Amino acid sequence: MVRVKFKKKGEQRKFLQMILRRVNCPSLRAFEQFGFEIPYSTMKNYFSEERLIPKDLFDKMCYLAKLDSKELKNLKVEFLEDNWGRVKGGKVKSRKIGLF
Repeated sequence: MVRVKFKKKGEQRKFLQMILRRVNCPSLRAFEQFGFEIPYSTMKNYFSEERLIPKDLFDKMCYLAKLDSKELKNLKVEFLEDNWGRVKGGKVKSRKIGLF
């Protein structure tokens, strides 16, 4: 699953706040009314930047908030490949075994 990483700390929170304002949603809990099958605890993790947002959810949120291409270009994001977290872990594990 491709993830969206914002360049600066706090930008993911600002993005989610902007989405909530655009759809006139008062809170994260009320965001469930739009049909997203995402638990509230997961949304809190996205909001507090504990987790990165999946690209498909990012795209759906942008569509729901009707962000145009100009606004999307202003977002400073990078897309991380599917195995971005496993690469480093695999290298550390193989070093402990003594393969490298």
